[in-house]
Amino acid sequence: MNLLRNLLKKIKLSIFLKKRDRKDAGKIGENIATKFLTRKGYSILEQNFRVKGGEIDIIASKDNTLVFVEVKSRTSTEYGTGEEAVTYTKRKRLILAAKIYLKYKGEDYNCRFDVIAILFDKTRKAKEINHIEDAFTL
Repeated sequence: MNLLRNLLKKIKLSIFLKKRDRKDAGKIGENIATKFLTRKGYSILEQNFRVKGGEIDIIASKDNTLVFVEVKSRTSTEYGTGEEAVTYTKRKRLILAAKIYLKYKGEDYNCRFDVIAILFDKTRKAKEINHIEDAFTL
């Protein structure tokens, strides 16, 4: 009985660590994306804007356009690219959060949705950054 209990604890710990590693990779990816956008002349307005039902990783502006950015980080493309991970459901959640943000700001903005996909090497250094401007629309 103790053997089974110990095995279950190890499995739960393993799952927790993998989930934590993904969160850490996501935060690292968002930091890289923020620096990347800043170097390209964007002003970062907000990070991790959360509302019920959705979250926007980065809200930036450039050339009088408000840009809602979804960041996807991957350590491999075995299960698909970061770009492919922005599903229809994810887009709907991003659009919902963006509409709430725009309502909160109370102004009419030109806006677009970008995706930044980051592929890491084994040491968690960005091997590839793919910035897709205007990836989808309202």
